[in-house]
Amino acid sequence: MGKSIAVIGLGVFGRQVCEVLTKKGAEVIAIDNNAALVNRVKDIVSQAILLDSTDEDSLSEASLDSVDTAIVAIGDNIEASILTTALLKQLGVHHVIARAVTKIHYQVLKKIGADEIINIEEEQGMRVALNLIAPSVMEKVQLSREIILSELYLPPEKSHMTVQELDFEKKYSIRLVALRRSLNQMDSEGLNIRKEILLFPESGEELLEGDVLIMVGEEKNLELFQKNGS
Repeated sequence: MGKSIAVIGLGVFGRQVCEVLTKKGAEVIAIDNNAALVNRVKDIVSQAILLDSTDEDSLSEASLDSVDTAIVAIGDNIEASILTTALLKQLGVHHVIARAVTKIHYQVLKKIGADEIINIEEEQGMRVALNLIAPSVMEKVQLSREIILSELYLPPEKSHMTVQELDFEKKYSIRLVALRRSLNQMDSEGLNIRKEILLFPESGEELLEGDVLIMVGEEKNLELFQKNGS
């Protein structure tokens, strides 16, 4: 049996990926939120699914945690590409390849944990290791006219609250994509060292003081979250 590969985003690029993979014997699961695009590939792939890949519940029901690789081929909606990549990692997909269409898009995908990034503008098949995630804080990245991605330090008054308790989407209309957390560890010589890890928190995850939240939303809503407390 060939490898099981999910392709999310069925525009020209995604459709071509599906065709090539199918010809090479892979079991391809094609996903898009556009019915016309799904219908266009349904006869050449193993499974074609109509769903919104930025909706965590819908993506969970697709049971993609068992695939060998997921390819995020979304190019016309940078926000959807970023959220889909983050959700796939959160759901336990071992290997996620994402398509970047700009340098900023590339940098954000790198930061949220994409295992490989295909930079369409500069170099096809560029490989990026997770441990090269830039340690510096990215304060703000403009994704569209209204939507930004921002790294925010967790306000101290919100520490020890869970993701569910903070309810970012309902209270502030923003989304938590991932978080960076620093941990103190002992090395082989007994010295205390500080290590930074990238997490994709579940609803029950308790947030800690010093956590850096990687958030997506309108700037006014992100500012509201920072100012208003819990």
